Amino acid sequence: MSQLLNYKEEGQGRPIILIHGLFGNLDNLGLLARDLKADHRVISLDLRNHGASFHSPQHDYASMALDVQRLLKHLELTDTIVIGHSMGGKVAMKLAEIAGEQIGKLLVLDMAPVKYSQSRHDNVFDGLHAVIERKPSSRKDALEMLAEHIELEGVRQFLSKSLYNSGQHLAWRFNVESLAKNYWNILDWQPIKATAIETLFIKGGDSDYLTAEHQPEVQKQFSRAKAHVIANTGHWLHAEKPAEVLRAIRKFIA
Repeated sequence: MSQLLNYKEEGQGRPIILIHGLFGNLDNLGLLARDLKADHRVISLDLRNHGASFHSPQHDYASMALDVQRLLKHLELTDTIVIGHSMGGKVAMKLAEIAGEQIGKLLVLDMAPVKYSQSRHDNVFDGLHAVIERKPSSRKDALEMLAEHIELEGVRQFLSKSLYNSGQHLAWRFNVESLAKNYWNILDWQPIKATAIETLFIKGGDSDYLTAEHQPEVQKQFSRAKAHVIANTGHWLHAEKPAEVLRAIRKFIA
């Protein structure tokens, strides 16, 4: 029996699906949802092994895209605008290959359709494991444990949004074990068959996740790709400059 992803629905109009990145949940793109729900039917979801969605030992783009396709079918969505950030951007791109007929437009936030070779989250996993091992009873204690491994306050605050009280102590909503085991699947990418879905890649100007050297791969896989750069912002562009990101989104989907 295949399980349905946890999701939240707001607003009415043409459907928009919002797909968060690694260690996120359906509230991560909330700044976008708040604006877009004024004139769209916005569906925010928790990917497998995240938020309130099911846990699974399998975590790769084929499985994640199938999960989202199942949700599209369940909600009977067509001509959907799909917006994904980071890992969620790769899920969105894979979805374009398997469920193209249900997608009207695609927006990818700071992610390229390529395999990355550099591990960027070793310190994050160290922090997550410290919390699992030491079972903090308060959020303050959990944040102190994370701080021993993770320098950036913003990253610690972001991760702490996925803490919950298990009854005895604080625990993670996401499936740390599966995410750690499948980390190279998350960095990986199998190029998709070229799609003619109109696609906008929105890049954080200071981020190295999407660069000029990725352009040939983008064009090979997305024949109608456009790019938009948000200056002076990093990988978390939608959190750092939501107004600019929303302007780019609205111009593209108008």
